[in-house]
Amino acid sequence: MEKKNTKIAIIGAGISGLIAALRLEKDGFSPIIYEKSDRAGGRVKTDIVEGYQLDRGFQVLLDAYPKAQEYLDYTDLELQQFLPGAQIFNQGKSTVLGDPLRSLQLLLPTLSSTIGDFSDKLKILKLNSTLKKKSLEDIFNEDETTTLDFLKSKGFSNEIIEQFFRPFFSGIFLEHNLETSSRMFQFVYKMFGTGNAVLPKAGIEAIPKQLEQQLKRTIIKFNTAVESVTDNGIRFTDKKEVQPDYVIIATDASPLVPNLRKQQLDWHSSDTLYFTTKTRKIQKPLIGLISDKEALINNIFYYTSIKTEHKGGEELLSVTVVKEHKLSEYELIQKVKDDLKTFCGITTERYLKHYPIKMALPQLNNLRYSLMPSETRLTERMFLAGDYLLNGSLNAAMISGEMAAIGVIQTIEKT
Repeated sequence: MEKKNTKIAIIGAGISGLIAALRLEKDGFSPIIYEKSDRAGGRVKTDIVEGYQLDRGFQVLLDAYPKAQEYLDYTDLELQQFLPGAQIFNQGKSTVLGDPLRSLQLLLPTLSSTIGDFSDKLKILKLNSTLKKKSLEDIFNEDETTTLDFLKSKGFSNEIIEQFFRPFFSGIFLEHNLETSSRMFQFVYKMFGTGNAVLPKAGIEAIPKQLEQQLKRTIIKFNTAVESVTDNGIRFTDKKEVQPDYVIIATDASPLVPNLRKQQLDWHSSDTLYFTTKTRKIQKPLIGLISDKEALINNIFYYTSIKTEHKGGEELLSVTVVKEHKLSEYELIQKVKDDLKTFCGITTERYLKHYPIKMALPQLNNLRYSLMPSETRLTERMFLAGDYLLNGSLNAAMISGEMAAIGVIQTIEKT
């Protein structure tokens, strides 16, 4: 089958779909991507609201991700660095805890921090050192336990678990009980320890935009929702159909493939709310963690502590909620404003926007780092891609997209 005549469809223009298209183009193919929304990016999006740059959910890129280093031009993204630490709010007071080996300005605040004892701080340094030496493959081959049990097994005090690890990793895993796999904890911790948490100057959506701009022969059809996929073809919600030779489903496949409908994914959800404030409570580019058990809010960040392409007239504050709640939007806004004042001493000026993110991260067990191209194959003509195949990370999304594309290429070569 000639490459130029091979029809390859990709469903979803998220990170996995874009990477799959890039990998197919590298081998001379010209795929078509069908995307239900109005632009590429999937869960990785940025909106401009009243002159402010709002990411859909508080998201960062860990620049140590191997696949991100391979596919992204970091210089072009104008990455803005976070300091390796956090400002922790507890019982009306705040203290800074960070990695002074990587940022000298965090040395004195960390040494004088009331969070954890000296033994805890030594254990953090030991964990950093251990994970730097451990390969990603070794991490994902280890027996799984929960993150909470892993931290306890390393001898960390209850105080530092509750005041630092729980709020920090709840914001990453989007679940408050630290039930996420210890493999994921070690992977993320290693990425934080060997690189930086960064954000593109134009917001998180600059990442898929850059990937999309690299595509030369791919057609993306936006506002095109798929109803179902079989080996006989793709059926769209407007009842039109196409019959490609191969399909890569780069989104949750369970609603689309009839025999997968009983295998629906479970998802962690979160809420992100944006407010303006007159002043900043955190001056440096540090995430703020709220460790009080009574608080609904989990973490905060001032986007005005880093350079952004779009700036409003006041300080821009994001607030993340990961705890489950049944509040209406109005009740949630009021509760968040009350929490900010009570636990952080922050008075908001204006409420800008609320992003309820129902499908923020897939809930997964038996996490893996990578997979073989053949493992992405669902049927003779159908392949799967998405972070849910491995672990909930941008790195996993990229790996799965690449492997699905290679799976298609290898199948074509065999036929």
